[in-house]
Amino acid sequence: MIKAIMFDLDNTLIDFVRMKKLSCEAAIDAMIDNGLKISKKKALKIMFDLYNKYGWEYQRIFQLFMKKVIKKIDYRIMCSGIVAYRKIKEGLLYPYPNVSSTLDRLKKKGYKLVILTDAPRIQAWIRLAAMGIQNKFDYVITFDDTRKKKIDEKPFLFALKKLKLKPEEVIMVGDSIKRDLKIPKKLGITTVLAKYGQLEKEKGKVDYEINDISELLKIVKKL
Repeated sequence: MIKAIMFDLDNTLIDFVRMKKLSCEAAIDAMIDNGLKISKKKALKIMFDLYNKYGWEYQRIFQLFMKKVIKKIDYRIMCSGIVAYRKIKEGLLYPYPNVSSTLDRLKKKGYKLVILTDAPRIQAWIRLAAMGIQNKFDYVITFDDTRKKKIDEKPFLFALKKLKLKPEEVIMVGDSIKRDLKIPKKLGITTVLAKYGQLEKEKGKVDYEINDISELLKIVKKL
């Protein structure tokens, strides 16, 4: 019997990649407007290459970007980009359709709800608060709790211990088989792939696939 549902955050509850792309585009436009000599297309490639190398939560991307492009930090240009980035980011943090109502219905049915994310604690809580869903979860487990990402067993074992539940009593919902679902599947947790947030096709087995988060209601009813 399922008693708890764990959710990845980015691209499962929040359209994080869309927000990141639009925020970076605004940042590049602002830096070019303030004198940065580079094409927008090339600048975006460099920016996302850096994010892919250092992680999408890395806080000094703009410094690395400046050093990569002009070999030094021009604070006038860089800070123009940071301000533009933040303005767009703050206005684009919102959940996918049906997230809030589905969480409410699951909560009403008595399921424990958990966030399990690789994001740092403060970033996770800021995103939840921005979407207005910060009060819907029993636990918010972040990278700071175990210092391990979800490609490791530790975050999942930590969550099970907090919940005081067995793997077969828990569902894990995520957008990536490799980053979110491979390990819980191995541990015996029921896995649900959020296809609507998937960035690329991946090999691997999951128990269920959904194209809208509201489809979870049918899955838990079945289990």
